[in-house]
Amino acid sequence: RGVNSLRFNQDQSCFCVAMDSGVRIFNVEPLMEKGHLDAEQVGSVGLVEMLNRSNLLAIVGGGSHPKFPDASVLIWDDAREGKDKLVLEFSFPKPVLAVRMRHDRLVVALQSRLFVFSFPHRPSKLFEFDTRDNPKGIVDLCPSLERALLVFPGHKCGSLQLVDLGSAKPGTSSAPVTINAHQSEVGCAALSPSGSLVASASRRGTLIRLFCTQSRARLLELRRGTDPATLYCRVCGRDLPQVRVQPR
Repeated sequence: RGVNSLRFNQDQSCFCVAMDSGVRIFNVEPLMEKGHLDAEQVGSVGLVEMLNRSNLLAIVGGGSHPKFPDASVLIWDDAREGKDKLVLEFSFPKPVLAVRMRHDRLVVALQSRLFVFSFPHRPSKLFEFDTRDNPKGIVDLCPSLERALLVFPGHKCGSLQLVDLGSAKPGTSSAPVTINAHQSEVGCAALSPSGSLVASASRRGTLIRLFCTQSRARLLELRRGTDPATLYCRVCGRDLPQVRVQPR
């Protein structure tokens, strides 16, 4: 009841739930609650992202009675002593639609723009990308230590844009690496843990495609019929993205 969003952490060992009653954090195996923040502490929460199994949470206000604005990302350090556990705030001109974290980066998606920050030490803005209209905040960030790959909708309808944050230089621009994934708008996208694969589905929900991020070659296509469905991507297994189908 009152669930606004749910996110797994980077290695899929935990998930956190943003609710009207606050935040709840669960261990996956065995399945058990490992922590919570109540509404008195954080209000109702629209989005929450957990950094690995650490004490750091990224929180965005939302739901029925938010304490924090939906255009800010608050970093909550649960290990900090005292009542004030908010250690950082990132403010934006429009509502935040998605937040992604890894050990050295924080990514925030707005409806037509992405921001990349160094994180958590000495946070500063490194990159800013304009995107195609992205009302679902579609973005994914590879957690691998070897490859800091970012994927989000490209400017062309149905395309994905890939950025290697490890090789890109802040303040400079380069030719985008684009995959023409679908004829209609992208509905979801997910990178594998190593960043070698990206899975995507269109908003129509009839096609799921798997691509190699190095060659941009299409490796697999799954057709699930003509009935409309909402598709959700998440990473699973050692190096395979997963797409979940929910009929409309």
